[in-house]
Amino acid sequence: MKLKQIFNTTILTIGLLLAGYSYLKSQNKLSLDFASTTKSIDSKPWLIKDNSSIYDGDTLRVVRGSEELKIRFCGIDAPERDQKLGIESRDYLRSLVAQGDGTIYVLPIEKDRYGRTVAELWIPIKPDYEREIHLNTAMVEAGMAWHYEKYSGNCESAENLVWAEKIAREDKLGIWASNSQPPWEFRASKKANK
Repeated sequence: MKLKQIFNTTILTIGLLLAGYSYLKSQNKLSLDFASTTKSIDSKPWLIKDNSSIYDGDTLRVVRGSEELKIRFCGIDAPERDQKLGIESRDYLRSLVAQGDGTIYVLPIEKDRYGRTVAELWIPIKPDYEREIHLNTAMVEAGMAWHYEKYSGNCESAENLVWAEKIAREDKLGIWASNSQPPWEFRASKKANK
């Protein structure tokens, strides 16, 4: 089981690297200067103030000086806080972020109808901060969020989310351990019952 998980993680990492390389190549940007592209990783890192800035498994708030962004993760949908595994999903995201020093890199994709920045997110991890965790993929791979296919078309790593969900399903992790209701259905039923 552990060997399979290592293998799957390695495959996902390679996929993310290839997707990133492919994107940079298509943008003719193979240097670290991302400032002039519209969809670019912000070269200045953001910070997560504290754990309360992480609302649930797919939404958080970051700051940089006087700037503040509310971010919705691109291509994933985590259980709502009042839904089964909602708190666990939020706490898992907090545990991933805790592996770094609060620094977070943001690839903005678009704005959603609530004015949130939809983005892909990476955190450099301890001890040397040379490795990174792609938070969107990590949440899906751990079974703490669904790949939200309906809204992943613009995500740079959409294909990796497909693979991550496949791994979580096969290993029956998190939401796949039982018959969990997807959050979009949960929200719709809650709205219908009002």
